[in-house]
Amino acid sequence: MPATAERRPTPGAASGSAAGSAALLSRALEVAGRLANDAAEVITATAGRGADPHTKTSPYDWVTDTDRTLERHTRRVLTGEFPGVPVLGEEYGGPDGFGPMPMPGSDGAAELLWVVDPVDGTANYVAGLPWCGYSLALVDARGPLVGVIADPYQAQIYAAARGRGLRANGRVVEPSTTAPAGDQPPLSGTLLCTEVSSPAVWGSVSALMQHCRGERVGVRVLGSSALAVTQVALGRAAAAVLHEYEVWDVAGALALAAEAGMWIGSLDGSPTPLPLEGLVVANASLAPAVLELVGRG
Repeated sequence: MPATAERRPTPGAASGSAAGSAALLSRALEVAGRLANDAAEVITATAGRGADPHTKTSPYDWVTDTDRTLERHTRRVLTGEFPGVPVLGEEYGGPDGFGPMPMPGSDGAAELLWVVDPVDGTANYVAGLPWCGYSLALVDARGPLVGVIADPYQAQIYAAARGRGLRANGRVVEPSTTAPAGDQPPLSGTLLCTEVSSPAVWGSVSALMQHCRGERVGVRVLGSSALAVTQVALGRAAAAVLHEYEVWDVAGALALAAEAGMWIGSLDGSPTPLPLEGLVVANASLAPAVLELVGRG
């Protein structure tokens, strides 16, 4: 898989630049929404039905004809609609193929970058389990500018753009206002989403689960980083903690979480809009408790 360079945000990025223009946001949302709808139709029509899977790095790291077809379609449309804006995808890498791809805000990087995961949760897709989706984001030096997630099995397209809020199938989703209740521990009875992406993180995830058990926090490991973060944006889970992922797994969902008013940062507690090496996304009122839990190691 292509590695992504360490992202260094540009201080004081101008909000009135081309990257944040109203016209660009509107067009990016429209095109991304159309692509998400296309992907949702393909995924629901083909999941678990002769997907012709092939393994990549492990027996559970699948790639299918659907992954490749949807990414090629996405690249064709974006290249035509936004000439000059590069595309980074899970299956075909960046414009020059696989290799390091600097993120906007890094030396030598483009001002804007599209990031796509055609099927996040491919193992679930292959098995016909109803938990996978399509993720697309437009990223600038300040993080995800536009994000769209298709959740085909819920018949939902979630979309957000910086400063424009979060919508589900076109309807506004109000930011969650969950707060600790009474004298109960702040996280008691809540849900935390995480993923076990490779053996390298099993120890960290196991420790987190033990800490969650002690605080009466339910843990969900469902097989899609994009949908895990989306559940936090929608107010269904208190937090998502991910130890390992690629930028295309999370960029679209992080746009949703930001517009929903969620706290976003690194595992060490540093706030950042697009963490690249471990992330925490949490309801803002519960973030201190979540970070304390994560910090126990």
